[in-house]
Amino acid sequence: MLPSMAIERAETHPLDALLVCGGRYHDFDFARLELLKLFGERPEIRTRVAGDYRDLEALAEADFLVSYTCDVRPSEGEEEALAAFVAEGGRWLALHGTNSVMEFTSQGVAAPRTHPLLMRTLGSQFIAHPPVGPFRVRVSRRGHPLVAGLEDFDVEDELYLSELHEGNELLLETDFVGRAPGFVESDWPDPAPRPVMYLRAVGKGAVLYNTLGHCRGPYDMRPLMDVYPRTERCAWEQPVFYELLRRGIAWAAARER
Repeated sequence: MLPSMAIERAETHPLDALLVCGGRYHDFDFARLELLKLFGERPEIRTRVAGDYRDLEALAEADFLVSYTCDVRPSEGEEEALAAFVAEGGRWLALHGTNSVMEFTSQGVAAPRTHPLLMRTLGSQFIAHPPVGPFRVRVSRRGHPLVAGLEDFDVEDELYLSELHEGNELLLETDFVGRAPGFVESDWPDPAPRPVMYLRAVGKGAVLYNTLGHCRGPYDMRPLMDVYPRTERCAWEQPVFYELLRRGIAWAAARER
């Protein structure tokens, strides 16, 4: 059995969560349902669900933000609202493709630097990944409450190769040197550790980013293809990922108000 993070649930009033779940090329129905199940384990959490960042009123009223997106591009005003939400004390649990902006070109998938404020707030921008496959995840800071008691583990998922901003506290990492076929920025010769999960202080608040959790069903690659040939669940098939999600939700819900 996996160890649980020792966070006291001292809340005596409801907490308002905003879950932003949507975008392209992933099974957002599956991810949304799984995340709502985890929220449901904590009866104090009341959740609004959105497919993008347009509901700024819901963001302003939220005690914390959780996102599972891919290529969801906030407007300039939405970027500013997200950055202000965190800087003023909010906590943002960002999952998988939240830091992605993608364009399909004749040279491959590009990662345009069109949303610098969003990426500075998140601490990284997705650039590429090798094909879905197995890799080893190492615990970087074993004494940190978000990973305390966890052992290194193997996972089959998308290994994110990202452009990083300074100030990220690495909690989980992996190694990769090689190529990411199909992406414009495909060569990754630097042997530096690749972040899998990190914590980032932003003003009075913080971001917890977990890159794991790719999922895709048969109809999620439209219009690129009519039917995707397989169903991918990746880290969602492992108990350790759900433990990380539970700890992340507990962390986000524990923000000072």
